[in-house]
Amino acid sequence: MDLNRFLEKRQLALLQQPRYRNICLTCVQPDFSCYCSWLKPFDPKIEFVILIHPIEVRRRIATGRMTHLALKNSHLIDGMDYSECARVNQLLRDSSKQCFMLYPGRTSKNLTMMSPTERFDLIAPDKTPVVFVIDGTWATARKMVRLSYNLQVLPRICFTPTTPSNFHLRKQPKPECYSTIEAVHHTIELLGPAAGFQTADRAHDALLETFDKMVRRQFDLTHSSTYASRKPGRK
Repeated sequence: MDLNRFLEKRQLALLQQPRYRNICLTCVQPDFSCYCSWLKPFDPKIEFVILIHPIEVRRRIATGRMTHLALKNSHLIDGMDYSECARVNQLLRDSSKQCFMLYPGRTSKNLTMMSPTERFDLIAPDKTPVVFVIDGTWATARKMVRLSYNLQVLPRICFTPTTPSNFHLRKQPKPECYSTIEAVHHTIELLGPAAGFQTADRAHDALLETFDKMVRRQFDLTHSSTYASRKPGRK
């Protein structure tokens, strides 16, 4: 076999090999749906700690991960029971920080119902506000809180959603059930000024801009895939 013939056969064999998607190591998305170029990281003056359930870690579309990548000084910690989590307990023991958990419930302080002055009074002037966010389904979130006794004692904050969620890619229990990134954006809108963040600059809207672009892209990809898979003549 001459060299040219050998090279032709090797090239053909390479072309016939199964092709694998290139995965972005940052956002864990295939290269064709990587959203890293859309990110505009900013400092919200609030230290967000995203506690992500293992199921969410495995999801390709995980808004908790997107939120972490978009926020400076944020943390992304996976697990279910955080009672003995060293990173979580280190944050809780830090006397320079004031910790809250973003979680609805009877004992939660509703930021929407509070005046700007009342929100300012929530945060001590010499403390850095830290907000723990539970990233999971409603069922897994409840379990994570139930298992994590160190989180159960945290003061809780919540808000009243003003618009339906735009996360149409996943079924939500109710239209106003926000994704993690939407919930964090709304928390910054309400609590940011009390922490020293200038909401008038709208830097935090970058969260929703990246999220909305991702949702539209996934719709386009799904539509294209569905259309391409149809057989000729089928409606």
